[in-house]
Amino acid sequence: MAGLTAALAQARLDSWLEADAAVASNQSYTINNRTLTRANAKEIRENIEYWDSKVQQLAARETGRRGPRYVVGA
Repeated sequence: MAGLTAALAQARLDSWLEADAAVASNQSYTINNRTLTRANAKEIRENIEYWDSKVQQLAARETGRRGPRYVVGA
């Protein structure tokens, strides 16, 4: 996604976490004119996982951190 920042990804993650909390208490939740209900719990969970991954990737990129490096000896 072009122009996606860690802050924007965090905002999206926060929205999905709110949706999860609302649906967990037998309510519905609306994001971008879509109403999600208990039947959408799988979709909500998948979006939380996706945005959490994006937040971690972008935060690492913005701070210059990389994942672990492995050295294999001969």
